[in-house]
Amino acid sequence: MMLTLQRFKEMIAAAGEAIRAGEKRFSELDAAAGGDGDHGTAIVTAFQAMAKAGGADFKGYLKALSEALQNEACGSTSTLYGSWLQGMSDTAPEGAAELDAAELAKVFNGGLEELGFVTRARVGDKTLMDALIPATEALLAAQSEGVGTMLERAAAAAEQGAEATCAMRAKFGRAKNLGDRSIGPRDAGAASMACIFAAFAAAVKASC
Repeated sequence: MMLTLQRFKEMIAAAGEAIRAGEKRFSELDAAAGGDGDHGTAIVTAFQAMAKAGGADFKGYLKALSEALQNEACGSTSTLYGSWLQGMSDTAPEGAAELDAAELAKVFNGGLEELGFVTRARVGDKTLMDALIPATEALLAAQSEGVGTMLERAAAAAEQGAEATCAMRAKFGRAKNLGDRSIGPRDAGAASMACIFAAFAAAVKASC
């Protein structure tokens, strides 16, 4: 199965709908862990900005998504997601309007690598990376099984990673000032990233 650009745009739209539905929960998680309590608002704003982006191929569309975020003031969310999407754009094949499983895995891995230059956070730091890193690793590991299975595995890994943040002490952002008191709630950034991958997987499954 090839992933077409139109299907990918539908994945982004589905993720935006899921994020809007979870806005209140994401902000509550953010506040519970000692953050600003505005993550839900920020991530919804980010997807509203991305909804305006267009493009005739994967490289152009991903670049447009990144630029839409960079032009939107939604705090660290703009920087982190903008860098992730820019890395994906940089890795996407020139002029491609569809991707096979190996190309899709490479694109997602490129996004993770670019984000790694922007943040020092890694697995165990109670951030979105706790969901994104295992999700990307799952994509890479399952690329021989096709796009649909890749995204299902990625969604499961992202959810497991987000759940694991409940037992972690925050090491970044305002939440790190709470020390052990940041242990307990799920990290809001990891929760929203898991939500995005779940929406991606569901959108592709619905099309099969």
